[in-house]
Amino acid sequence: MILSALTDVFFLIYLKYFIFLRLWMLWGCVGRRGSAISCGNRGQSHWTCRPGWWSLYPPITLLSLPSKVNSGVLERRVHQIVEPQIQEEQCGFRPGRGTLDQLYTHRGILEGAWEFAQPVYMCFVDLEKTFGGVPLGALWGVLREYGVPGPLIRAVRSLYDRCQSLVRIASSKSGSFPVRVGLRQGCPLSPILFITFMDRTSRRSQGVEDICFGGLRIRSLLFADDVVLLASSERDLQLSLERFAAECEAAGMRISSSKSETTVLIQKRVECLLRVRDEVLPQVEEFKYLGVLFTSEGKLVHEIDRRIGAASAVMRALYRSVVMKRELSQEVKFSIYRSIYVPTLTYGHELWVVTVRTRSWIQAAEMSFLRIVAGLSLRDRVRSSVIREGFGVDPLLLHIERSQLRWLGHLVRMPPERLPGEVFQARSTRRRPKGRPRTRWRDSHLARERLGIPLEELAQVAGEREVWASHLSLPHSVWENIGSPQRQAA
Repeated sequence: MILSALTDVFFLIYLKYFIFLRLWMLWGCVGRRGSAISCGNRGQSHWTCRPGWWSLYPPITLLSLPSKVNSGVLERRVHQIVEPQIQEEQCGFRPGRGTLDQLYTHRGILEGAWEFAQPVYMCFVDLEKTFGGVPLGALWGVLREYGVPGPLIRAVRSLYDRCQSLVRIASSKSGSFPVRVGLRQGCPLSPILFITFMDRTSRRSQGVEDICFGGLRIRSLLFADDVVLLASSERDLQLSLERFAAECEAAGMRISSSKSETTVLIQKRVECLLRVRDEVLPQVEEFKYLGVLFTSEGKLVHEIDRRIGAASAVMRALYRSVVMKRELSQEVKFSIYRSIYVPTLTYGHELWVVTVRTRSWIQAAEMSFLRIVAGLSLRDRVRSSVIREGFGVDPLLLHIERSQLRWLGHLVRMPPERLPGEVFQARSTRRRPKGRPRTRWRDSHLARERLGIPLEELAQVAGEREVWASHLSLPHSVWENIGSPQRQAA
């Protein structure tokens, strides 16, 4: 029996080594020959929509597992060459970056500009058929410009040379046809190819128009195909938009004039008429960027109210099917609260400036769900702290404070070349206008009040990741007593 078990173990080790060796030789052959493996690169594209809506719902390419492995290997090789050359303004599909980085950069620019009465003209550009509109012939030239070697380009190109697709609508299916335009959505290689193509388009459209913020000169912000053009005047923004539109059309893409919007951050409302192909872009007072609602005044109060409304809609949708179901235990209902309700309510909360009014809003939204799950109402006169202790959950406001401090530590430790860190450290040299200034995100006293850390020591303490994490992981009871007057007096 022991000999049989050892035989099975040695066979598995040999099989694993044999497969690894064969794959190593195979990928080496791919790199030398510059051609991909023929492993089912045909993709089936599905439209699950009504006829005539195909432009709103791009197809998803379904790839076989060997083809995904093949594309993943090529993606890592292309990524190593291209990633260091992409501009800092691009945060989409890049390691160590996310929507929060771009949202904070945008939020910091608006906050600093409003404080010193600096106008900011913005254009939110929407492109038609982004992934599906990239011309493959131009893409191979862009990869050469970024230093991707010829054999690797040929290996990537061979995926598209033999790529065929078909369309399935309901039960009917079209015949196969070759794909000559557009990247495959669902392919691991497509994101890095797309942001490289967008980075080249953005570089070629750059001019002298920008906004100056604390010594920083920022012309645009990009998150994949979400583009924000920034300028200090309407004329400069129009010139920047014209150059970007020209480069997009030269690259085979077009700006959607119906979906693109413009707005102006200024204390006195002005009119901003931007044109694309003789069509005037709509000017709005509220705009949604990466899922967060901003206003022309730079406030996020409307966004907090919208988040509470979205969370209330989730509770109404789950009220009869989940919340009021007696067959479901409180543990199941509470797991839904943590996995669906809280993320909907707190998306983008790292950017919030929580005031007394918004604190009451958030607490009311939190307890409205927990009271229903606990089977209680306001008439029962049970304190919120008692209900939270019953579920073993910390207050939602404490979760928000911890997340903001965690993001603050991330900003302090961020490398100097990163744009969010530069915006955090930037200080404007302009003169502040008369009147009481707004409470800025950076002026939040949570770090000093809750943790008792002097402002001059904040950078040193937050620079140590382990020390900063130990402060944030303190229990709720200890956390509340850190900044209390009794503790400070002692």
